[in-house]
Amino acid sequence: MKASTVAYKPVGMALGALGGALAGLAFKQVWKHLGHDDDAQDATDEDRSWREILIAATLQGAVFALVKAAIDRGGAVAVRRLTGTWPD
Repeated sequence: MKASTVAYKPVGMALGALGGALAGLAFKQVWKHLGHDDDAQDATDEDRSWREILIAATLQGAVFALVKAAIDRGGAVAVRRLTGTWPD
C-alpha cells in the first residue's frame, strides 16, 4: 500500500463525516424550500403516503450521494496538489 494512500485514510474518514453533516443540512434546506416540514417524514409515519415517503427518501439519497462525491473528489484533488500523487 502506498504511503499516500495510508496518509489519506484518516483525512478521507474526516471528510466523510463532514460530508455527512453537510449533506444533512443541505437536505433539510432543500426539503424546506420545497414547502415541507423541517424534517422529512419517517418511513413508519402512518399519516404519510407511500409516495411522500419514497420521494423524500429518493431526494435524501441523491443529496447525500452528490455531497459525498463532491467531498471525496475535492479531497483527492487537494491531496494531488499537496503531494503530487492521486490517493487510491
